[in-house]
Amino acid sequence: MLRHLTIKDFAVVRATDMEFGPGMTVISGETGAGKSLLVDALGFLSGIRADAGMVRHGAQRAELSAEFDLTSKAPALAWLAEHALDEAGACQLRRVLRADGGSRAWINGRAVPVSQLAELSGLLVEIHGQHEHQALLSKSSQLALLDAFAGSDAQLAAVQKAAATWNGLLVERERLTAAGDVSDRLNYLQHQLEELRREDLAPAAIETLVASHRRQAHASTLIQACDDGLAHLSGDDDPSAASLLLRTRGELARVLNHEPRLAEVDTLLEGAQIQLEEALGLLNQIRDDLEIDPDQLEQAERRLTRLHDLARKHRVAPEQLDEVANRIEQELEGLRGAGERLAGLNTEIEAARQGWKTAAAALTKARTKAATTLAKKTSALIGELGMGGGKLEVQLEPAEAERPDPQGAERVELLVAANAGQPPRPLRKVASGGELSRISLAIEVAALGSDAVPTMIFDEVDSGIGGAVADIVGKKLRDLGRERQVLCVTHQPQVAAQGHAHYRVSKAPVEGMTQSSVEALDAKARQEELARMLGGVQVSAEARAAAGKLLESVD
Repeated sequence: MLRHLTIKDFAVVRATDMEFGPGMTVISGETGAGKSLLVDALGFLSGIRADAGMVRHGAQRAELSAEFDLTSKAPALAWLAEHALDEAGACQLRRVLRADGGSRAWINGRAVPVSQLAELSGLLVEIHGQHEHQALLSKSSQLALLDAFAGSDAQLAAVQKAAATWNGLLVERERLTAAGDVSDRLNYLQHQLEELRREDLAPAAIETLVASHRRQAHASTLIQACDDGLAHLSGDDDPSAASLLLRTRGELARVLNHEPRLAEVDTLLEGAQIQLEEALGLLNQIRDDLEIDPDQLEQAERRLTRLHDLARKHRVAPEQLDEVANRIEQELEGLRGAGERLAGLNTEIEAARQGWKTAAAALTKARTKAATTLAKKTSALIGELGMGGGKLEVQLEPAEAERPDPQGAERVELLVAANAGQPPRPLRKVASGGELSRISLAIEVAALGSDAVPTMIFDEVDSGIGGAVADIVGKKLRDLGRERQVLCVTHQPQVAAQGHAHYRVSKAPVEGMTQSSVEALDAKARQEELARMLGGVQVSAEARAAAGKLLESVD
């Protein structure tokens, strides 16, 4: 539920903080004081389009934030985790509206697109009033409400599972069909694979082949270099490195006693002599391995040519040919028996279609029964709320979809006739904001406990009513507050008296500029506010007494 709301430089509100608890909270105040600005603030936190006109005159930006308490099973908590925005159970929404028309949004301190703000707030808050962003006006929300009222979670899950199975089989058939003539494809791939597998495509084998070709291509140069090296290092014709090293050690040995540091030089020369001998051994081995073999060179060149031709054909480097062959092999395995698979798929698809139809029919049955009950209960409440002869119809419309529909075989449209003799019209087209609010209230009370959204806000739900009807509206809101957190902007004392908590909004000039302020009312201040709502600016003793009776009459 909503725990805390902070507003700064928003319209005529300079700065205010509001704490909320469970049950029903009412917000009252004189006309034009800014009562509905609190609802507007939550609307912008719910992702509606930024409006620079809502920034307080003279300020650069308006800042709005709300904190919510979430239960361990709250859908919003799962949403936060899914989008990696969870923060130890916290749920904070923040939005800044700039005077230049721009805006930014945050969830738990992390910048997010406004679309994500709207997504999350849809799981937290539902606003009923004269605003386009009301969730109950959308067909998807109406369908979700009906399913919740029907308790059809199991049937809906069965439809979704059946749709997923059916759709998966259709996708597989489309993939196989898109491959064209499977036999031709098989022959083509088989030819390619045989062509590739005739060569040793292992990267290590290709590396060895390249090295062998390079050695044969430069065999004569390598042999000459090795012979020259051997002659320089240990030859007999000229002084070699080995003989010079040996002679130097002998000459130094004769004077070693005269200079102790020469011992270190001798040690280094001894190490050099050992390394020289190892180098001579390796050089002799390499020289023995070298021979000029034109046939071996020609064979290596032919293999390399074939590998480069294959690489160009498949548009990869020679070292990647082995991966190409593996992919072709995998595709071949997938296509073998494709004809039989296609025939089997058709049978499976028909079975899946029948499975979906069976599941969808069970869901339709549950929805139809629930629609009748919801319409009857809501119509009765509409009459109680001052719209005599008004009624609600829950219309189930066949869904038009080319693919298996995980939401079932129909969509829902709530139709309303606000007065007797009027034809039912879609809820979203009901003209009067007050009527729309009361109809929404009737639907929510009729579906009490079905809607998963924890916080419901009713803006001017009592517009155009009074007396006994206002008392009924207040009692219905209080009933709803026992199951959900309810915030209600009202100007009717009968409604305000039903609240578990009460805020008063007032406005006054401050330094030449009108500003709104919000005050939490205690029992005495609350009676005084109800008296004002009953009697006008001049509060009489009779109005105070009537206000006291209103408060005493609340269950």
